[in-house]
Amino acid sequence: MPRTPDTHEDDLGTIPPPGPVFHVEQALLGALLLEPQRVSDVTGIASDAFSTAVHAALFAAIRSLPAPDPLQHTKNTKWLDEVLAAAREQARGLSASYLHTLIQVCPWPRHAPAYARMIEAEHSRRRLCAAAQRLTQTSRDTSLPQRVAATLTEADALATVADDIAARFPPHSGSLPRTPAPSPATPHNEEAADEERLLLATATAHPSSVEQMRWLTPDDFTHPLHAGLWQCLITLTRRGTPVDPVTVLWEAQHRGLLGAGAEPRELLDLLARPVGSPESWGELILQRSLLQIAHHIGRRIEAFTEDPATTPYQLVVGSRRALADLSAVRTRWQHATSPATEGRPAPSRAAATPRAGPPRATAPPTARISR
Repeated sequence: MPRTPDTHEDDLGTIPPPGPVFHVEQALLGALLLEPQRVSDVTGIASDAFSTAVHAALFAAIRSLPAPDPLQHTKNTKWLDEVLAAAREQARGLSASYLHTLIQVCPWPRHAPAYARMIEAEHSRRRLCAAAQRLTQTSRDTSLPQRVAATLTEADALATVADDIAARFPPHSGSLPRTPAPSPATPHNEEAADEERLLLATATAHPSSVEQMRWLTPDDFTHPLHAGLWQCLITLTRRGTPVDPVTVLWEAQHRGLLGAGAEPRELLDLLARPVGSPESWGELILQRSLLQIAHHIGRRIEAFTEDPATTPYQLVVGSRRALADLSAVRTRWQHATSPATEGRPAPSRAAATPRAGPPRATAPPTARISR
């Protein structure tokens, strides 16, 4: 009869072995337990810099107790017993044998400052990773009433963490991270496609607004065809040529946008159904772009932190370069939502479907060319 697998054994088998920093923490704690007077040489870290609750509790206990007389410390375990008792208040499973293990695995107590520096570097990595994860999560949290503001606040917090790491670790050569950036997540979003179609139609009907919307770029669009049509509108208005569905269609032909499902009649139908104001639809598109960029930046920085080969200063350089992309779209968002445009009403989602013309029994042809 086959033996039923032990669930507990299976769980233990899936636990990954401790990483290098775990052994560094053991070496540092062993150094301080063996030569407590070296605690004054350990700077830049606190108990929260350690990767386990046991190590954090031990470090806090060591720092909270006065260092013993070096000679007396070699003769008895009184101070070690005090450390154990203090640490057990936070880590009840801690044993005296583990303290002796830490002492045995420490190669050189005089290297304690170097060990502390390694722990500081790994803690910086975890801090940056947590800040990047908060940025990613906030950018996708639809329950937030002011999601853009909350996302930008998290971006600022991430930048602050990067600045703090930069202050702790000096720059060096070869500072660019080598970690491949994750691919941008661009899932099909029919709501976004609706907003883009409505902007294009409304801007075609009100071309004077296009020149005032320099804060919106083709890169903000989720669909390549819509991005191309927006570039057509920008080109026509800057040339000072007439703008209507037919002239946009002609420009689209010259830009190679026709074909691949984008038929002339369908483009004309798309551009002939204005609703609301171009600026309001543009703000929705820019907002979506900003949140998407913030989400990708968070994932990108998180990928840097997950690469153990990335040094602390490489994390700083990579994070700052990634956040620069968000700064650019943030500036455009501020232009779009400046006080001069605050009085403009935002479109409701009920307006996302064109109302012009008689009711249709089937979806309008424009829905097909954005897929």
